[in-house]
Amino acid sequence: YITARFGSKDLDSYALFSLDSDPGDTVTISMFIRTRQSRGLLLILANSTSQYLRLWLEEGRVRVQVNNFETLVGRSAVNDGHFHLVTVRLEGTTATLFQSAQNQGSMSVRPIQAHPGDLVYIGGLPDSRASASFGGYFKGCVQDLRINSKRLQFYRIAAPVESYSLDHLSNVAQGCSSDDACAVKPCLNGGVCYSMWDDFICNCPPNTAGQRCEEVKWCELSPCPTTAVCQPRSQGFECLSNVTFRVESSILHYRSNGKIKRSLNSVSLSLRTRQSTATLLHAQKDSHYLTVSLLDSHVVLELQSGADKDPLKVTVRSPSLVSDGEWHTVELSMESQTPQTSRWIMTVDGGKKEPGMSKSATGDLDFLQEGADIFLGGLSLDAGVNLSGCLGPVEIGGLALPLHLDTELNLPRPQEEQFVRINSDAAPSYGCWGASVCAPNPCKNEGVCEDLFDLHHCTCPSEWMGPLCQDRTDTCISSPCIYGNCIDLPGGFECLCEPGYSGKQCEVEADMCENSNCSEGSTCLKGLQSYACLCPQNLTGQYCEEKIPEIPWYIETNPLPQLPVSTCTGTRWNYSCFNGGNCSEADNTCYCLPGFTGQ
Repeated sequence: YITARFGSKDLDSYALFSLDSDPGDTVTISMFIRTRQSRGLLLILANSTSQYLRLWLEEGRVRVQVNNFETLVGRSAVNDGHFHLVTVRLEGTTATLFQSAQNQGSMSVRPIQAHPGDLVYIGGLPDSRASASFGGYFKGCVQDLRINSKRLQFYRIAAPVESYSLDHLSNVAQGCSSDDACAVKPCLNGGVCYSMWDDFICNCPPNTAGQRCEEVKWCELSPCPTTAVCQPRSQGFECLSNVTFRVESSILHYRSNGKIKRSLNSVSLSLRTRQSTATLLHAQKDSHYLTVSLLDSHVVLELQSGADKDPLKVTVRSPSLVSDGEWHTVELSMESQTPQTSRWIMTVDGGKKEPGMSKSATGDLDFLQEGADIFLGGLSLDAGVNLSGCLGPVEIGGLALPLHLDTELNLPRPQEEQFVRINSDAAPSYGCWGASVCAPNPCKNEGVCEDLFDLHHCTCPSEWMGPLCQDRTDTCISSPCIYGNCIDLPGGFECLCEPGYSGKQCEVEADMCENSNCSEGSTCLKGLQSYACLCPQNLTGQYCEEKIPEIPWYIETNPLPQLPVSTCTGTRWNYSCFNGGNCSEADNTCYCLPGFTGQ
């Protein structure tokens, strides 16, 4: 069966058939289709009052609608350029969709009845506006269209075949030819076009990408100087770098190239400084201005924008301090995209703290699109407090303020919307460099200087202290003497120990019994500064050096009466009285047995 080509060379095309017989209670419509379109009208069955069956493509999938109400959608797309068999069966109250004999689903419908005289539109409707509601005219091929077993032939074949009546063909070609998609030269940037059926493919040079080679891989062409890093951007690239500003440095001056169309509603920058007050960015046109500065180590935005006759002013302050010599990233953006009602929000380092927010709303930064002067690093050498520190990439509305001139690049930036540096005589110091805080070495007495970016720290030898190692170390400040008094001496310290202690730090407790004079058989009792000798029963004296005479017989036969047992009673190891002496609680006195003396 001869294939019909619809939409050749993008012409509006359709075919019209009329039913000349009754299809019966069950209606099965089938056809092969081939297309690369995602939208377009396939078929409509209509009578004098309504279009009771519609088939069309949407997002590449077949949609079936019965009685202008119930709709069934195919599960898989058919717009891949291959032939697909599409079948719709209406049987009683059920409609079923098949694609290449695979069931795509069913739905309940109100019964329909096709009658002789009903019309079948293929590929579109005579009214282009009516076709537009289905995604426009179909572009592709249709082959072997049937209603039940009866064909709808666009071009009759030689063999006699039962077919419905063809009423009209409009711009429908015979066969399934392809448009020459390469005729319009769709491949950009030197890409070579190869034609496919109703499509094309581009063989792109190594530095390009995309279906039409529209994406140039600019960074692979090494456009940036060695001091910068190339970053791909939409339709171009940027050379990112850091730049060091000192109070006496040149301020960078910018203007728009006059082609910025986007709305400017954000500012972003990176900075590193120890300054508490400085101007980072200033832009002005007539009564409108933008200033981003440091005040008391906070980032502050001041913006006056809006209507020319009555501009509004807002101020936003960063929630955290940034003058610590570390890198910080500041993001400023409008809360909403409606300038008249939008407040401004400021976040630092990705919003680790609560963002700052303006109390009132004002306009955007569109006054920077043309004619405004933009200064980076300060206002001028004679006005304000210029920056002493480093700035990284700075962007307004997603457009960079380039640190490099185009003459410094290997390729000019190709993007249409740009801010341009206009003071070519300025000589920025690329990279981030701190002041020479360690040359010459400020640390005294062989102290080692550590550069902390615009701040130094001295690591001192043990005998020196102070910010510049200028003071001798007080060796007694750490209280090294544990049981004694410290004396600070050149090169060290000396401890005067308390009685009973020795050692360099008076950490050793003296053993008073180590060289005692207690005689053999006696026991040395240690004290804090002295010792005592505990004698056996047959010895006495300070050092137990004297023997005790034997106890007379009359004491053994007539022992002295004992004092009443009291709380003094106990062994001689636990109480004051030794060798059988009796303790008196009345006067806390030991009463010794004959032959013993001592307290």
